[in-house]
Formats: sequence, C-alpha cells, structure tokens
Amino acid sequence: MARVTVEDCIDKVENRFELVLLASHRARMVSAGAPILVDRDNDKNPVVALREIADEQITPADLKEELIHSLQKFTEVDEPESEAVPLIAGSGGEESDDSDIAMDRMTEEELLRGLEGLVPPQNNDDDERE
Repeated sequence: MARVTVEDCIDKVENRFELVLLASHRARMVSAGAPILVDRDNDKNPVVALREIADEQITPADLKEELIHSLQKFTEVDEPESEAVPLIAGSGGEESDDSDIAMDRMTEEELLRGLEGLVPPQNNDDDERE
C-alpha cells in the first residue's frame, strides 16, 4: 500500500471524525516510542498510524480504549464494599437485637438517578435587592 487514504480505513472505523481521533492518538503513541506494526517506508507518524488501521494491525477498539484511558485524570479502582456496621441502639453496653435494625441499601446507579432528578436551588438575588 503505497498511499493510504481515509477511504482505505473507513470500513474499519465508520465515523471519519473518530478515525482522525484514533489515528492521531496512535501517531502520538508512535512518536512517544511505541513500536511500529508496519513498515515505515519513509512515512510520517500519522500515515503510519493510518496504515496500521487499514492493515488491521491494531484494532480501533483497542485504540479507543487507550485513548479514553490516556484522557482520564482519575482511574477508578474497584474495591470491595465495606461491611455495613450496625448502629448501637442502646447506651451503657446493653445488647440490642439485630433484627430491630433495618438498613436501606442504595446502589450507585439509584443514587445517580436520584441526583439527576434534583433541581438546583434558585438564586434569589432579585429578592435581596428590594
């Protein structure tokens, strides 16, 4: 493949804008020292990246995952949930019956859905001026 064009890659990545994002990310990776998966043939890094995508040497899904990972500032680590500690109902060391304590559990998705439904408070600057 002497010349590579967007048309050579469009069947691998259907959206041209996404293709540009992925190829530019791969070109930056190559310039940072990542190994090249095709012959360079005196081509510059963006052309090498497009040739790798066209020759299916690197999958667009892998490139997309690496692009997203490179843009993240915080990587979420899945840690096990801490065990719920029951509240002490009585004082003075009295033993309480665990069946009396009922806890509601809420998943993160339920919490986010609840937060999305909230309306921000109204700013009453006009009321304060009067």
